[in-house]
Amino acid sequence: MEITQEKGSISIHTENIFPIIKRFLYSDHEIFLRELVSNAVDATQKIKQLASAGQYNGELGDLTIRISIDKDARTLTVSDRGLGMTADEIKKYINQIAFSGAMDFVEKFKEQGMERQAIIGQFGLGFYSAFMVADRVDLHTKSYQEGTPAAFWTCDGSTEFELGPDDRTERGTDVVLHLSADADEFLEDYRIRHILEKYGRFLPVPIEFEGRQINETQPLWTRNPAELTDEDYLTFYKTLYPFAEDPLFWIHLNVDYPFHLTGILYFPKLKNDVQLQKDKIQLYSRQVFITDEVKDIVPDFLMLLQGVIDSPDIPLNVSRSFLQADANVRKINGYITRKVADKLFDLFKNDRAVYEGKFRDIGLFIKYGMLSDDKFYEKAKDFVLLQSVGNDHFYTLAEYREQTSPAQEDKNGQLVWLYASEPARQDAYVQAARGRGYDVLTLDSPIDPHFVGLLEQKEEKLSLRRVDSAPMDELIDKGITAESILNEADTAALKTLFEEVAGKAYTVEVKPLSSDELPVVLTQNEFMRRMNDMSRSGGGGMFGQMPVVYQLQVNASHPLIQALPQAENRQATARQLFDLALLSQGQLTGASLTGFIRQTLETLSSR
Repeated sequence: MEITQEKGSISIHTENIFPIIKRFLYSDHEIFLRELVSNAVDATQKIKQLASAGQYNGELGDLTIRISIDKDARTLTVSDRGLGMTADEIKKYINQIAFSGAMDFVEKFKEQGMERQAIIGQFGLGFYSAFMVADRVDLHTKSYQEGTPAAFWTCDGSTEFELGPDDRTERGTDVVLHLSADADEFLEDYRIRHILEKYGRFLPVPIEFEGRQINETQPLWTRNPAELTDEDYLTFYKTLYPFAEDPLFWIHLNVDYPFHLTGILYFPKLKNDVQLQKDKIQLYSRQVFITDEVKDIVPDFLMLLQGVIDSPDIPLNVSRSFLQADANVRKINGYITRKVADKLFDLFKNDRAVYEGKFRDIGLFIKYGMLSDDKFYEKAKDFVLLQSVGNDHFYTLAEYREQTSPAQEDKNGQLVWLYASEPARQDAYVQAARGRGYDVLTLDSPIDPHFVGLLEQKEEKLSLRRVDSAPMDELIDKGITAESILNEADTAALKTLFEEVAGKAYTVEVKPLSSDELPVVLTQNEFMRRMNDMSRSGGGGMFGQMPVVYQLQVNASHPLIQALPQAENRQATARQLFDLALLSQGQLTGASLTGFIRQTLETLSSR
């Protein structure tokens, strides 16, 4: 059979697509109320704009939107005194699915300077969310246009409708939902109040339920920062997060070009734990709550912040519940990152003492940002701070490099920064480093294993090494070899002795170290230890958790070790020296610790 080439249009049958829209348009049925109230806000904003533009000369009157429940009649009603509709407009905007009245209004009146930002609706589909919970929906509406009669429209969720005259006398619209049998929850006052407070607490038009206004029409982020006090910002923060501690500081966002964006971002006090708990930033579009899942618009590290972002230019999908990635999202993402970096730098530059006082709370956030975003790193390297063990003074990267002793360069001219991840447990190693004139940094947050690697990658000729990861001669290798008077036989015997004492979890090496080193030094390979630290904090990458292997370095230059091959009690002495090495690393516990204490007491008693 021969196929002829032809062109045509795909046919869509409304009786098939309508049930799909009703069932799958929104993932959560409660959103129907957000959509209906948003439509009422749109209608109210439109009449206000027409009045301000001289297109409507009547009295605006009370513009409050009211939501009411009739439990006996099983109805929920959303009433507004907005623009209203004529019968022809009902046919155009209600009977034609996905023909958005909001967008048509903007196009029609854009020459009069109407603002799209004030209009919420984009797709013309929100009205149909009502059928997710209602068996029938009635409209009673009267247009603002003089001489146009009121209209009544009703539909039972099929493709059939009725349209006729109505006895309404006031401008505006009532949407009456006759709730279905499985929608009893939406007849409960507490349920409706919860939905309204969740989605509409900051809508720009008064919303009344149970005789009480539930929203603040001019939330803080819509107001001029110059008119606001610190107390205003703190009060608003408590409104958003009632049980949180006061924030450290905040940023008021306000940009008109190349996109519209307002909001307030707060810096909370971050707990120095491995969970890196992320509190929610709330996303609004024209003061309508959309979501607190903002990972596409806010860089990952900024999700540690709290607050509100509001933008009409953030592209949403048809249900207004999820973000869609596009150029505007990327621009907004970059703008927010830049504003946060600028705020931190200004605080550092203008009042360093205050900034240093807050750094213990914000250091985790700044390091996370540097790891996450190269552009943020370039800015933050000027205000990220370092601190030496036991020292209250803070340094920038440049300041610490400048004050680091030349003695901390290795034989290749590489600058070596020593650090402690657990300063109290590693104190013996810290003191040994200081004894040689070396400084030791405190890098003890869960993100520091990653931060250490980042500094080595980004900063020129710099290496960071944990103070207990090798004997001091190897940490800062200057090519000087200590001498040993042990012969090969004694060296081999000592290696065998300590292998028996330590067991298979340790690799033993007998070699000359400086005489000021401990007789036995317990270390862990820097690379493997760092990989394990990152793995535990969620960033081990392809390496995952690597086996823990410790190096036991027996100091052939130490007098106790040199005398050990000829000692009568060499097994017990080796055991005690090994226990001392374990103790210096905080690894001597349980029965081993008890045995060490007893052995020490016996030794003291025999003197």
